[in-house]
Amino acid sequence: MADSTKSQAWVLFDRIVSEAAPDGAHTNPWLNSANGELLFEPDYATLERLLGVPLYLKANTQSGVPALALDVWLSYELRRAGFDRDQVWPRPANPRILPAPVASLIQSLPIKLREQIVERVESKSSITGVTSSSAAILGKNYLKQVDVIMTDWATGPEILISTKRMDSSYGKNAPNRIEESYGDAKNLRLRHPLAALGFMLGLRSDILQKEPRTADWLFDLLAKLGQEDDAYHATCLILMQYDDHGAAAADEIEPDPEGILEPGAEVVADEEESTAAPTSDQGQSVPDLPQVTILKDLTPANLSPSRFLNAMVTRVLGATPVNMHELARQRRVEAARRTT
Repeated sequence: MADSTKSQAWVLFDRIVSEAAPDGAHTNPWLNSANGELLFEPDYATLERLLGVPLYLKANTQSGVPALALDVWLSYELRRAGFDRDQVWPRPANPRILPAPVASLIQSLPIKLREQIVERVESKSSITGVTSSSAAILGKNYLKQVDVIMTDWATGPEILISTKRMDSSYGKNAPNRIEESYGDAKNLRLRHPLAALGFMLGLRSDILQKEPRTADWLFDLLAKLGQEDDAYHATCLILMQYDDHGAAAADEIEPDPEGILEPGAEVVADEEESTAAPTSDQGQSVPDLPQVTILKDLTPANLSPSRFLNAMVTRVLGATPVNMHELARQRRVEAARRTT
């Protein structure tokens, strides 16, 4: 059976992330500015490559691949910040969701048994009740599928980030997305008040020419989503520029999960997804991808990825004792000792 579009995308995503962090060694994202303020410098080059994957595969919105590129990048940036590989989901390898205690148990096993278990776990996208490709988090009143998560048994959810893409039909889709986001933010924040709660919107830059008034309205409300006491702690805009060459026909709206979500890891119904995980072949080179450019200069300062990631990391470190997330703290200390 031919690989699904999402399976093909994961192969390319994994290769790109592997090249950006060889052998799992991530660069330090923190910079010490001239005034002594620590700044989070995102890896935009890797983001642009990841965003080229859906265009290369001609993946439409219904496939989930365009928004998945944002999820992969955010989880990569959180690992750059120093957070644990198995606590940040999606992971950079199969299974995408693997509870950290399960990972620790596997590592503690005798070598031969460990190799057998690892082969079993990594060969499947999901194992019911243990691993998964996505997860639903219980809010105050209902379960919400969250795209990027950092959690552990000892702490509960520490980072909850929702991502959305909007590449067309802006005037039609924008109001719905803003309304949904307000409700989801309140639902999650009331049950997890200490978690860093964020929202990222990937937006095609042609909105600035096609619907400038909609763009102004959307930027304003997106910023306000990160200012309300019962909404997100920070919001972010990824303004993407790319041409139509090689792109799939634009869908009007990103699909929502079907039906009522069940607690815990998502059970994948598709036989292809649940039986075998895609093979990443990380040793192979990434093909030439369509060019995507992030328009940083046109992104409002209060919606910048740098500010957003800074806020997420800082909130987590501020809500935990100093003997937790020690690598993340050390990375900030190392950067503070350097000058730009």
